[in-house]
Amino acid sequence: MLMTVVLQAAAGVGISKLGAAFGAAIAVIGAGLGIGRIGSSTMEAIARQPEAAGDLRMSMIIAAALVEGVALIAIIVCLLTLFV
Repeated sequence: MLMTVVLQAAAGVGISKLGAAFGAAIAVIGAGLGIGRIGSSTMEAIARQPEAAGDLRMSMIIAAALVEGVALIAIIVCLLTLFV
């Protein structure tokens, strides 16, 4: 049922634009899950060893920035596919 609606919507727009929209959505969802998992693991590690909080926080920020950078590149590629 859902696939029929999606295919009917894609008939007027083109399948590449639909794929770009799905790609951007997957990139955003994946980045959100990844950064949430990084934060969760860091908070657990800080709770276990509070004296290592500074090092853990710095590692968390670097890892979150890398995940966010990859997600941003994926979204840019999807938008380029959408508009070009």
